[in-house]
Amino acid sequence: MTSTAAEQWARGRTFHHSLYPPERIAAERERTVSVCLPARDCAATVGHVAMALGLLRRAGAIDEVVVVDAASRDGTARIAERAGARVLQESELSPELGPVLGKGDAMWRALPELRGELIVFLDADSEGFSEHFAAGLLGPLVCERGFSFVKAYYRRPFEHDGVLLPEGGGRVNHLMARPALSLLYPDLAAVRQPLAGEIAATRELLERLPFVTGYGVEIAMLIDAWRAVGLDGIAQVDLDVHRNRHQPLAALSEMARTVLATMLARLEDRRLPGPPVAPVERAPHAAVVSPPAEAAPRAVAPDGESPPAGESPPAGAGTVDRR
Repeated sequence: MTSTAAEQWARGRTFHHSLYPPERIAAERERTVSVCLPARDCAATVGHVAMALGLLRRAGAIDEVVVVDAASRDGTARIAERAGARVLQESELSPELGPVLGKGDAMWRALPELRGELIVFLDADSEGFSEHFAAGLLGPLVCERGFSFVKAYYRRPFEHDGVLLPEGGGRVNHLMARPALSLLYPDLAAVRQPLAGEIAATRELLERLPFVTGYGVEIAMLIDAWRAVGLDGIAQVDLDVHRNRHQPLAALSEMARTVLATMLARLEDRRLPGPPVAPVERAPHAAVVSPPAEAAPRAVAPDGESPPAGESPPAGAGTVDRR
């Protein structure tokens, strides 16, 4: 599929959250819905997120809110419970497998505990969270036909030295993930936020997918879902603006390395697809052989023979007497 075809996919399968208000989801859904929030030290935000999702539950748009807590030391679990969420400690999920190996592992272990036929994963550290995050992601699964997997995209403001940049966040997404996707998986080149932690999917699909245990979970899930259901089974929803904690720059290097390694590990053909994309290279000057200068005409001895190498012909040799 060419990049133009990927863009055509985006035009036909990109939606805005405003198409799917909570009352529409409540009226049209026929399947049960679980919303799951992996959380680590999110006391400042998890209460507001859980309460907003509680409003959705009371409106009939979703059935349960589950927080999977990573032994937070700031009271995240207690705050989430007070806000009406069911809280699971990740260390108590499949303990026979040993320590939990990051967010993706927590999501995988939580899946059997979730009761819904549709599953929504959201970030617990979202600032200014609104119920449209969940309702918008559910929209294509509930109100449209043929979708099994939905990714969020949004603008991420970034504050630096007191200056708020409207779209300065998502640095790994913009600088590494999207360019790498366009080279390695051109079918997915139009996915706007491949590293977004906000997704919705059918349980049936999620139970068929492996879950990468670390930072690579979102990109791996996207690639695996694409292979399982094709582009026609995937949608993306514009959630407008998303604010959450930003990683320090030093931490982004390891994140980018893990994401790229995940993408490379899933290549079925280790060669880059499509035509070569590397820029033209010029050889080092030291390796360039200059073309020989135009040779001077050889002098001819009087008898018509060339003089021996290293000898000059006698004066006047090779000339024609035109007198």
